[in-house]
Amino acid sequence: MNTLIIFSFFVAAAVAHPAFQLRIPNGQQVPDPCNDGQIWLAVGHYDPDHHTLQKNPFALAFRTNGLQWNATLCQQDSDGDGKTNGEELGDPNCIWTVGATPEQAASGHPGLCNPRGSCADETFYCGCHGNNCIHK
Repeated sequence: MNTLIIFSFFVAAAVAHPAFQLRIPNGQQVPDPCNDGQIWLAVGHYDPDHHTLQKNPFALAFRTNGLQWNATLCQQDSDGDGKTNGEELGDPNCIWTVGATPEQAASGHPGLCNPRGSCADETFYCGCHGNNCIHK
């Protein structure tokens, strides 16, 4: 019985993240701020492979906003790099809706400063895995 519960948890976790990607513009095409030309699929995590329990500022804002994209979340600058979430995700006018094509390609990551090291209070570092992705 315990094996079935554990297996179900991992299946649910694997399925849930792609669903979140579809709830934000260009959610499956967010640039990796650590590796030029790569994609960061785990947009709400500090680790591109989902290995962290720590969520980045965009994930926290997304959760606070009811797990939905709208003008409120779009106009925020979750990572504090001077660009709104909408600008970074290709929805600068905050008009995107689920299933629609965004106005532009994503130009940055809404939860991690672009370029790396550009935010004064930045504590995230590239190449982290597990739960030690930020320095306090």
